[in-house]
Amino acid sequence: MLKSDFYYNLPEELIAQVPIEPRDASRLLVMDKETGALTDGTFRDIKSLLKPGDCLILNDSRVLPARLLGERVGTGAHVELLLLTPHGNDTWEVLAGPGRRAKPGNTIAFGGGMLKAKILEVLEDGNRLVKFEYEGNFYEVLEKIGQMPLPPYIKKRLEDGERYQTVYSRELGSAAAPTAGLHFTPALLDEVREMGVEVAFVTLHVGLGTFRPVKEDVVENHKMHAEHYELSGETADVINRTRQRGGRVIAVGTTSCRTLESVGLTEGRVEPAEGWTEIFIYPGYEFQVLDGLITNFHLPESTLIMLVSALAGYDHTMHAYEHAVEEKYRFFSFGDAMAIL
Repeated sequence: MLKSDFYYNLPEELIAQVPIEPRDASRLLVMDKETGALTDGTFRDIKSLLKPGDCLILNDSRVLPARLLGERVGTGAHVELLLLTPHGNDTWEVLAGPGRRAKPGNTIAFGGGMLKAKILEVLEDGNRLVKFEYEGNFYEVLEKIGQMPLPPYIKKRLEDGERYQTVYSRELGSAAAPTAGLHFTPALLDEVREMGVEVAFVTLHVGLGTFRPVKEDVVENHKMHAEHYELSGETADVINRTRQRGGRVIAVGTTSCRTLESVGLTEGRVEPAEGWTEIFIYPGYEFQVLDGLITNFHLPESTLIMLVSALAGYDHTMHAYEHAVEEKYRFFSFGDAMAIL
């Protein structure tokens, strides 16, 4: 299977630059995963697709204000760091740019010295390992001086940082938002619960590796990045109850999907778990837990469109994307949604 099999032509004007208001007014393309049949609607229609006894699994990770703009101590040269992964003891793996200004031994100051980062080493992939110095609570300092790390295809400035957070986000740790959940409002979630659909949460902290292009021409040779996840006993009980009563387990977002499939046991059961996952889901994969998926439209040749193809079928998926382009759906993080059921 080749990376190029997952290419589709996307006009640049279809890449959403701003979130739509209200959140649940976005469009929704519904696909029957068995037949590939497509229906156009709006995200509020999601209620008509759910049934009493189903469960929705959402990722409650919250995006860090992980973009730091600073100056190299001694020269004043501008340096940008993007937080990726904590390594303990105030040490983080980061992206740094420009790289020539972030060499081992250099110190970068942010917020007038409120936060400092010493470059410890350059890792194999070019990322940096840095150690931070600050007073007080690291995350409170970040909230004061950090910026929201929007994907590079979003060129417009985001006026309200909360629009790049889900309304149920609570566990700080992601470098990017689990964007399928951006369409839900508190009222819509309440209405879903009132229908008899259980709503439960997992945590998977989204890494920027999610957006890195697949470099291998042969899909099977690609190695996924690792992301940290947690699935609680409460959520495990919801999933197992749903299975027992014949309901459907529906993931909101590819991150929720990857968490569920990382912990899935025989007959779709799950147990509480925490750890790191490098699961790579592409056509041919046999799902253990998932019955349905609510997701956004993903980049051509990305691991995410490969995951969707694994659930919905390759031909069905590529046809759906062609339809979405023809009908001028909005794509990527602030774009419209797709439900595969």
